[in-house]
Amino acid sequence: MERWRVGPGETGQRLDSAVAERCAAPRNQVQAWIREGLVTVDGTVRRASHRLEEGSRIACSPRPKATAAHLRPEPGDLALLHEDADLLVIDKPSGLAVHPGAGRPAGTLANRLLHAYPELASVGGAGRPGIVHRLDLDTTGVLVVARTEAAYQSLSRAFAERRVAKIYRAIVFGTPRPAAGVIELAVGRHPLRRKEMTVREDGRPARTRYRVLDAGAGIAFLELALETGRTHQIRVHLKAIRHPLVGDPTYAGNRARGAPREVRGALAGFARPALHALAVELEHPTRHETMRFTAPLPADLAELWLTVTGRPLPAAR
Repeated sequence: MERWRVGPGETGQRLDSAVAERCAAPRNQVQAWIREGLVTVDGTVRRASHRLEEGSRIACSPRPKATAAHLRPEPGDLALLHEDADLLVIDKPSGLAVHPGAGRPAGTLANRLLHAYPELASVGGAGRPGIVHRLDLDTTGVLVVARTEAAYQSLSRAFAERRVAKIYRAIVFGTPRPAAGVIELAVGRHPLRRKEMTVREDGRPARTRYRVLDAGAGIAFLELALETGRTHQIRVHLKAIRHPLVGDPTYAGNRARGAPREVRGALAGFARPALHALAVELEHPTRHETMRFTAPLPADLAELWLTVTGRPLPAAR
C-alpha cells in the first residue's frame, strides 16, 4: 500500500495523475484502481478527476495482479556517492532508465538496485524499489534511493512538500537575458504529441530558477534550481524562453544549424540533452541533519564546452 499526504506540489492536481506519478503506474491502470475503490482521499473514494487539496491523505491499495512489476535483478554498475543504513545516493549515467516503462521491461537502474540490494524489493512503490524521484533517461547525476520503508515515506513527503533542493547544470543555445531569473510557466501534456510536455495555461504550476555561469560562441552554461518537479520541466522551460538544451532531440529542434560553421558539428553531434543533476540537498530521514550530495560534471559536457568555446567549464560550487 502507498500512503502519503498531499504537498504543495500536488495541490490542484487530478487524483489519477498524482497517483500515477507516485506509483509509477499507467494512468489508465490508476483509473481502474479508482473505479474499484482501491484509492481513497481522506478515507473516501473519489472520482479520477478529483482535484487534490494540500494536507489530504491519499491511500492506494492496488491489487497485486494489477501492479505486478516482477522486476528481475540484473547485475550492473552503481556509481555510489553515499551509502548508509537509510539511503543510497547514485550518480546516474546517461542512457540508463531509472525504472521499467513502456517498451523497456529491463535494463534499468531499478533492476541493478535489486541485484545489489535485494531487500529493496519491499521498499517503495511497484516497480520502483526505494526510488523517491526520477531523472530522464539521458540526464546524468544525483539520484536518491531509500533503503527502508520509513525512509521512503519520509523522503517522498520531503520531495512532495518541496523541502528538497535540486540543483542542475546545463549547456543551452544562446545566452538568457537577464543573466539570472525565474521561469514560472505551467507545464502540461502536449495535446497532440503525448510523449511530450509543453507550456499550457491549464497545466500544473512550474517554477525554475536559472543563473548564467559562463557564455561564449553562441552557447551558455547555466545553473538551474527546480522549485517544482514536473515532467521535462527544465527542458520545456528552456525551450519556452528560446534557449533550449544543446542536444535535446525533442525540444531543441534544429538550433545547431544556426551555430558558427566551425562548431556546428560538435553541437549537432552531441547525442543527449546537455543536462546534469549536480546536487541534491535534503534532511536525512533519521539523523535529521541537512546533507548535500554532489555528482561531478560528466566528461561529455566538459568536452563539449571546451570544443565549442576553447576554455574549460567553470568549477562546480
